[in-house]
Amino acid sequence: MTIIADIGALALYLLFIWLASAIAASYLSGRKGYGEKAGIASGLLLSLIGVVVWLVMPAREGSTWKRDGMFGSPKASAEARERGAAAGN
Repeated sequence: MTIIADIGALALYLLFIWLASAIAASYLSGRKGYGEKAGIASGLLLSLIGVVVWLVMPAREGSTWKRDGMFGSPKASAEARERGAAAGN
């Protein structure tokens, strides 16, 4: 019975890796200006290779990747909050 449990745990870990790569590829493609659907498709079909593809893919002009960087800068997010506050008043 322990063989089945070991295989089940490995399958669960591989599932988590597969889903995390789809999430990461979707995030990267959305930040680079290509849309999240392309990233999720490549992340699900290519697994970890899909993440590498999106790391190498050049960002489009005007994308949040070019404007704010990979994760966004604190300065850019503070400026966006200030613009939102000014527009709301």
